[in-house]
Amino acid sequence: MNRTRLLTTMAVLVAIGTLGSQFLWFPAGVAKAYPVQHAVNVIAAIILGPGPAVVIAFMIGLVRNMLGLGSLLAFPGGMIGAWLAGYLYKKFKKSGWAVIGEVLGTGVIASLFSIPFAKLLMGNSFGAFFFMPSFLVSSISGALIGWVIVVRVKQATKLQPLEQR
Repeated sequence: MNRTRLLTTMAVLVAIGTLGSQFLWFPAGVAKAYPVQHAVNVIAAIILGPGPAVVIAFMIGLVRNMLGLGSLLAFPGGMIGAWLAGYLYKKFKKSGWAVIGEVLGTGVIASLFSIPFAKLLMGNSFGAFFFMPSFLVSSISGALIGWVIVVRVKQATKLQPLEQR
């Protein structure tokens, strides 16, 4: 893949994830659900792979935090889900696996990782399942949105992953 095309695609997905999170969010338990982040994770995992998907998730979290629009929990939540979504898609070549990877990576693994993360970096101590309900609601809704977008675009254009072009 052309490096310019890759970086441009990544920049567009960072912009969509950053701006979209300000327009589409809802309260989910103790946190806010930002499904656009998870939709972007699934889309990036499928069209770009696990490495670029993780970089995109990191950049969205970084920009949102720099603008005062996010929390430090955006980093483990976005990055772990993006990596697992990309890894499972790369392994099985089915978009449903990217959805499963996003939900397991963010909703389960990242929610458990967020407990010591929140204690060390944010000074909060929470129980083992404190973050899981809100992380699951956010990741399930966003991953499904991302999956629907990818399926529709593939149907309309017969899109192939950019790394195969």
